[in-house]
Amino acid sequence: MIGQDSIDRFIALLGPKGVVTDPDDIAPWVSDWRGRYHGAAAAILSPASTQEVAATVALAAELGVALVPQGGNTSMVGGATPPADGSALILSLRRMNHIRILSPDDNLAVCEAGVILSVLHDAAEEQGRRFPLSLGAKGSATIGGLVSTNAGGTQVLRHGTMRALVEGIEAVLPDGSIFDGLDALKKDNRGYDIKQLLIGAEGTLGVVTAAALRLAPAIAARAVGWVGVQTPADALALLRLAETMLGDSVEGFEVIADETLGFVLGHIPGTRSPIETRTPWHVLIEVDHADLSEPGPSERLEAALAEAFERGIAIDAALATNEAQADAFWRIREALSESEKAQGPALQYDISVPVAKMPAFMIDAAAAAKARFPGTTASSFGHLGDGNVHFHVRAPKGTSDGPAWIAAQGQAINAFVHDAVVAAGGSISAEHGIGQMKRAELGRLASPARIGALRAIKAAFDPRGLFNPGKLIPLPDEG
Repeated sequence: MIGQDSIDRFIALLGPKGVVTDPDDIAPWVSDWRGRYHGAAAAILSPASTQEVAATVALAAELGVALVPQGGNTSMVGGATPPADGSALILSLRRMNHIRILSPDDNLAVCEAGVILSVLHDAAEEQGRRFPLSLGAKGSATIGGLVSTNAGGTQVLRHGTMRALVEGIEAVLPDGSIFDGLDALKKDNRGYDIKQLLIGAEGTLGVVTAAALRLAPAIAARAVGWVGVQTPADALALLRLAETMLGDSVEGFEVIADETLGFVLGHIPGTRSPIETRTPWHVLIEVDHADLSEPGPSERLEAALAEAFERGIAIDAALATNEAQADAFWRIREALSESEKAQGPALQYDISVPVAKMPAFMIDAAAAAKARFPGTTASSFGHLGDGNVHFHVRAPKGTSDGPAWIAAQGQAINAFVHDAVVAAGGSISAEHGIGQMKRAELGRLASPARIGALRAIKAAFDPRGLFNPGKLIPLPDEG
């Protein structure tokens, strides 16, 4: 445990507003979003500036105190949960919530780590721009966490992951020094790209304090459609048809099993299926234009869907007739994780496979999991355009003790699913990161070269292991 003398040193540095010690105030921040991991922390440190972060990190290094960086605490893999033994303090970036620059001319926003994603969305919209990354947790996820996990979301097909949208980074390194890399340079060949090392490092190499982010022109017009299809293979055929006919105006393309849609309709009040026909699989597609040229996105999407019907790809379809209806379609997609969580104990997998293999994987992996583990059910949804599958295996109906079921079956199911992913040439983490949930599996499945490089980089940046201990880097007996 960390002694009161150390806590007092942080209070003297940050003031009473910068250190939270009330156990009731700390309690919501020591468990992960899914309730799988529970930690302990004697205090939450909340610096209000980059300089205060640097001073806090320097003091922690002096005292030998480990720090767990935290933003909105929306990690799906326990990546922001402190150790259970109370050996670390939480370093919260939530007070650093200013948008320093928002320049429509440069298509650039410089945001501090604690800026909530939806706040950036609103601010960019007021300036006629948008930040083209969105996800279900946009109302609580923060920029620092999104950078540190290389977040994906529903616009990756067109705009890429967070890595593709970050033009520069400011961060505090484990020795308390400040890495100032916010300059959005198009060309910079000064050796290793520190920015890229910090993106996706899950707070193990540095604390991201600000990021320069690429903006896109505001959407002048969009069309959102919901299409019922027979199989994921038909969904992929529809995607390829849309790409041929609509080019790079396809902003989002999501594939959803009918069972998963049913979870949303049964859990989220006011939701309804966009189409009347009950189909085994569903596609949500959005087509965007940055101008008002003719034909507009609705006409172009309608033509593409007409061709899809002609080819026998689509069974039924609906086009949103207004923005409210378009938002309602997307609300279904954004509520999938919450609705899946409400079904009871489950093991959730954020995985990726090559796009061409994704349709077969979604069907075959679900059938194989149900056969291998009798009583379980499995289904998936995902970003078909980039091969990202959210695959869930649910406990048998009537399971009352979820943790006990996970303790008894989790390791075997994890290995079963991850082995199938690796056999398909995929990755056990597409966009949620490794955290602590997937650390051992990364050690089991990754190549010695990858593990060796991860450990060497960690040792170079953080030789004492004080930044986000127990996350991402496999332990010696894990690979």
